[in-house]
Amino acid sequence: MLPLAGIARATTPAGPPIRIAYVDWSSSVASANLVCAVLRHHLQRQCRLIEADAEGMWRLVADGEADVLLSAWLPDTHAEYLDRYGERLEDLGPNLTGTRIGLVIPATGVGRQTNALGARPRPTLAIDSIPELAAQTAAVDGRIVGIDPGAGIMAAAQRALQVYDLGELRLLEGSEREMTSALATAIAANRPIVVTGWEPHWMFGRWSLRFLDDPEGVFGGQGSIHTLVRAGLAAEEPAVYRFLGQFRWEPASMSQLLVWIEQAGARDPYVQALRWMQTHRRQVADWTR
Repeated sequence: MLPLAGIARATTPAGPPIRIAYVDWSSSVASANLVCAVLRHHLQRQCRLIEADAEGMWRLVADGEADVLLSAWLPDTHAEYLDRYGERLEDLGPNLTGTRIGLVIPATGVGRQTNALGARPRPTLAIDSIPELAAQTAAVDGRIVGIDPGAGIMAAAQRALQVYDLGELRLLEGSEREMTSALATAIAANRPIVVTGWEPHWMFGRWSLRFLDDPEGVFGGQGSIHTLVRAGLAAEEPAVYRFLGQFRWEPASMSQLLVWIEQAGARDPYVQALRWMQTHRRQVADWTR
């Protein structure tokens, strides 16, 4: 356990725990644990993390079974859920701007990012755009490695297969961890692979990756991650509501926490959230003033 020097220590909590709905995505895990840490150590409130799939996260807050979600990818990725549940939720605005989703490939070959002469290894797929995947079906073993089927990026990827006439490619469902494991294996073997990817994500810090160009805009443009709360939270929990409305961070700040969590084997993201909170005291103070 990290020492909590410089962090307000949690005291006996007042009131019921604040329920945070999240998805088992690295960014959602990071945000949920960080907000939970701030609630405990600065607002003296307990919190409870409730894991769900993407739609379930929205539904839990809309139905009042959770108080807040911190992982609404808007305006494109979660547009369907916004249409379905938005009238029963309050949008506190973006907590992070500058997101991107799409299809991702390794940008260079395996091993050192440069060889002894300073040249980069050739990428295993020498293509720049999604339409070019049509000629690479065999090279990528006829598949695009995806994540959980309820994620908005998976719906966008299915549309991309239709828009770009990529019917010979299959979109594989799985978890984020399975996707990054497949990516790691392919990079180590210098084997071509295409995955569903998004930023911020720790994998862009670990490997040299790039998005394939999306000329038809199937995956949308730059977006934001929003904080949404249940109806009535402002009146019932004004201090919590004020903090959630002021919770904002930059992609680089989130990426730092994502990398720390991954480097620790994703075993205890709350400990890494405490570490982040300790090294960003001024920012946390701005959120809780």
